[in-house]
Amino acid sequence: MEGQNIEMLNAVEDKFGGVVINVKDPIDSMLFPSLLEASMSNWRHHGKKGIWLNLPIQHSNLVHSAVQAGFRYHHAEPDYLMLVCWIPDTPDTLPANASHRVGVGAFVTNNKGEVLVVREANGRFRGTGVWKMPTGSVNEGEDICDAAIREVKEETGIETTFGEVLAFRQSHKSFYQKSDVFFVCMLQPKSFDIQSQASEIEAAQWMPVEDYAAQAFVQENELFDLIAKICLSKLDSNYTGFSNVLTTTSSGKKTYLYLNNRDASHLLASKHEQA
Repeated sequence: MEGQNIEMLNAVEDKFGGVVINVKDPIDSMLFPSLLEASMSNWRHHGKKGIWLNLPIQHSNLVHSAVQAGFRYHHAEPDYLMLVCWIPDTPDTLPANASHRVGVGAFVTNNKGEVLVVREANGRFRGTGVWKMPTGSVNEGEDICDAAIREVKEETGIETTFGEVLAFRQSHKSFYQKSDVFFVCMLQPKSFDIQSQASEIEAAQWMPVEDYAAQAFVQENELFDLIAKICLSKLDSNYTGFSNVLTTTSSGKKTYLYLNNRDASHLLASKHEQA
């Protein structure tokens, strides 16, 4: 690190205000605690947040020192162990590990033909000037429809109700080699005054839908362009997505089934008659 004369661990900054330590060369287990302490002190001084410590299996002798320094296990694979530590005295927002990650994007429009968009302060789109839909990850035990409503509220302060799942995308090896399923959801706003989340959102606004779709990044990215066209088609009443229907399993568990209302209206009518 610049401006430091003491020896510290090699690390790279991530896109979310943290750092990643990839231990490649052998480190004396007696020296490691002091290196880690000095490094964490420096990162804390520079306002870093989450610290990711990647220990290949041949360096597992360093686990005890890391745990003593406040690290915890995040996940393990056959050839490495990942430990994490949250430095600041703020809520820990490091994502939990799972075999799959589920994400949501929210398409929210008002009666003026405008879509709710944000500019992110962190991550892939930081500093690009791209206006995008509010997005985020579904929490453990959270339904897709509820996650979309929550993310919009957190990022923009706008209250919404869930409408439909318009489309979903599955990709692989996108997050620590795990799979990712992303749902594009249409929501209806119940409020309109924006109060953006200062910690993660640089700006938020209502933008004409056509202007959103005309952004160079959207038009040049096949996936984003197709999603934008689906959303525009929905506004023209030429597209029907999947609405959520609350169901009950044989064990009494409540769960949502997402289905096409237009083509399954007779099924829903039968369900309501039985209720």
